[in-house]
Amino acid sequence: MTDPAVATGVISSALAADDVAVTADVRAAARHRRVMVWAARLATLVVVIGGWQLLTSAKIVDKFFWGQPSGIVGQLNDWVRHGTAYGSIWLQVWTTFREAVLGFVFGVIAGVIVGVLLGQFRFFSEVLSPYIKVANAIPRIVLGSLFTVALGLGIAAKVSLAAVLVFFVVFFNAFQGVREVDRNLLNNARVLGASRRAITRHVVIPSALTWIIASLHVAFGLAIIGAIVGEFLGAQRGLGLVIATAQNNFNPNGVFAAMFIIALLALTAEGLIGLLERRLLSWRPPSQAEAAA
Repeated sequence: MTDPAVATGVISSALAADDVAVTADVRAAARHRRVMVWAARLATLVVVIGGWQLLTSAKIVDKFFWGQPSGIVGQLNDWVRHGTAYGSIWLQVWTTFREAVLGFVFGVIAGVIVGVLLGQFRFFSEVLSPYIKVANAIPRIVLGSLFTVALGLGIAAKVSLAAVLVFFVVFFNAFQGVREVDRNLLNNARVLGASRRAITRHVVIPSALTWIIASLHVAFGLAIIGAIVGEFLGAQRGLGLVIATAQNNFNPNGVFAAMFIIALLALTAEGLIGLLERRLLSWRPPSQAEAAA
C-alpha cells in the first residue's frame, strides 16, 4: 500500500512542476510579444521614413514643401554645430522646456486644488459651473495674444498660457475623480470621527489620484503647445521662434527638425510621468490591459 504522505508529496511536486512550466510559458509568450511589438514599431518607422525619402528623391513629393529625412538630419546637425539665429539650439530647447514645465506645474497645482475643492463643496460647484463652462468654451489659445500684450515677450506670457491649457484638463479630471469617490468610504470615515481635512487627505485625494494622474499624460503635451504658441506670438528665443523663422524662410526641414526635438521632449516627459504613476499608484492592482502586457 502506498504511503499517503509519499503520495501527497508526489502530487505536490507534480503540481509545482506544472506551475513552473506554466509560468515559463507565460514569460516566454510575453517576451515573444514584446519582440514582435518592437519589430513592428521599427518596421513602421523604416517604412514611413524610407518611403518619405524615396518619394521626395523621386520628386513624387516636392521636398520644397515637405522636406525630406536627410535634410532634417542635416538641419539638426547644422543647429548642433553652428547654433540657430538666436543662439545655441540647446538654449532654445531649454527655454521651451522650462516654460512648459513651469506652466505644467502651476496648471496642475491649480487644477488639483480647484477640482478637489469644488468636487467636495456642491454649492460652490453649482454657483461656478456656468462660468467654468463659459471659460472652457473659449478657445484658450487666443489668450496667448492677451498674455503677450499684458506680460510682454518674456517667460511670464508663455508660462501663463501653458498653465491655462493645463488647468482645465487637470481640473475636470480632479473634479470628476472626487465625485467618483465611494460614498461608503466617506461615511465610514465620518463615523470614525475623521475631520474634513483628514478625509480629504486620506480618502478623497488617494481615491481621485487615478483620475488626476491620467490627466497628466495629456497635460504636459498641452503645456508644450502653450509654450510653443506663446513663442510664435512673440519671443526672443525658444523652439517656437525657431519654427516661425523656418516657416518664414520656407524651410520645411527646419520645421520638422524642431518638431522632432519637441517630440523627444514630450516622450521624455511621458516616460517620467509613467514612472511617477507607477510609484504613486503602486497599491493599485494591475488593470486587465496591464496584466495582459
